[in-house]
Amino acid sequence: MTRSRQGNGRSTIYKGGDGRWHGRVTVGLTDQGRTDRRHVASTSKSKVVERVKALEQARDRGQLGNLSKPWTVESWLEYWLENVSRPFVKQSTYEGYRAAVRVHLIPGIGRHRLASLRPEHLERLYVAMLKIQTRRGTLMSPGRVHQVHRTIRTALNEAVRRGHLERNPAELAKTPPMIEHEVEPYSVLEVQQLIEAAKRERNGVRWVVALVLGLRQGEALGLKWDDIDWMTGLLSVKRSRTRPRYEHRCEPNCGHKYAGHCPARHNVRPLTDTTKSRAGKRIVPLPGAIVDLLLAHRESQSVERQRAAQLWSEEGWIFADETGRAINPRTDWDGWKRLLAIAGVRDGRLHDARHTAATDLLLLGVHERTIMSVLGWSTTAMASRYTHVITPIHSDLASRLDGLLWSN
Repeated sequence: MTRSRQGNGRSTIYKGGDGRWHGRVTVGLTDQGRTDRRHVASTSKSKVVERVKALEQARDRGQLGNLSKPWTVESWLEYWLENVSRPFVKQSTYEGYRAAVRVHLIPGIGRHRLASLRPEHLERLYVAMLKIQTRRGTLMSPGRVHQVHRTIRTALNEAVRRGHLERNPAELAKTPPMIEHEVEPYSVLEVQQLIEAAKRERNGVRWVVALVLGLRQGEALGLKWDDIDWMTGLLSVKRSRTRPRYEHRCEPNCGHKYAGHCPARHNVRPLTDTTKSRAGKRIVPLPGAIVDLLLAHRESQSVERQRAAQLWSEEGWIFADETGRAINPRTDWDGWKRLLAIAGVRDGRLHDARHTAATDLLLLGVHERTIMSVLGWSTTAMASRYTHVITPIHSDLASRLDGLLWSN
């Protein structure tokens, strides 16, 4: 056996006892801290020399992934999911990525080599997804496809940044058209009816906050009394109430398919998380009428605290259940639907209350940058969604909004 050995961890080329030429290249350390030596072999010395040089160049550029052990789409997505995303994104964001990766992307395109992935592979996956029937008996929505598309695009952008891909095929792939929901704000008369009905409901000011200030559901349910500066009349939006995610904790097995129905269920999510975006963390001015409602609500909650006695949990929520604990978003949604029925107002999404607040601010002529700060928008482009609603009613309502919602 003939060896040409170099010191200081340099590459080695030699002819082995098997009659073939071998090359070994030191590329760094393994995850366990050991020296990582890569091996190539051929019956041709020139080919080994060429491959050793290629390994050395790839090592120096930080591009060894494709040369030493080519990534598959599955291996890259799993690595990206657990090592790039999970430690650095919100839990809810990670869970969305995980569902897209493991339910759709890996089963659909996971066996492809990463470097061989093409836009056509993604487009065929998206078309197949649109034919999947959901548990509700409906076909999968384009919105779900777009969520999967955003996930693979983000994961592949990181692969491009690291040199594992030259170009992101997800940037070229066509996605199905989205069905955009029309903005359906409630009229001034409907808001008046809802506010009047809310006066008779427990936690009724919660719906006034939604209709007038436009807080998202999680933001409203995540409010604490310490978030209000009573002297200045300012409200700090700092956190968002999360939707519970349950796991079974029953022994023996309770027999329920879904953990949410388990008698011993355990919520594995924290009660709150940061706001939806950086812009979501904001200071909101409180109209005097809402300050008065919140003061009355605080008194009502004090009565409930005394009534609950030792059962009360002093957690500081502005909107709490009868024992002081945080309200489940599903319970809150049911409360909104009940309020609509009591007020005799057309059915609508809870998010339509936020649309209503945005529309009223635009009708009042509030500058878009100010609306951004109040509603927590990341961009003023959101305002363009409301143009078709505002134009036909602007002249009719602009002069009536000042003080109208609480007029006698």
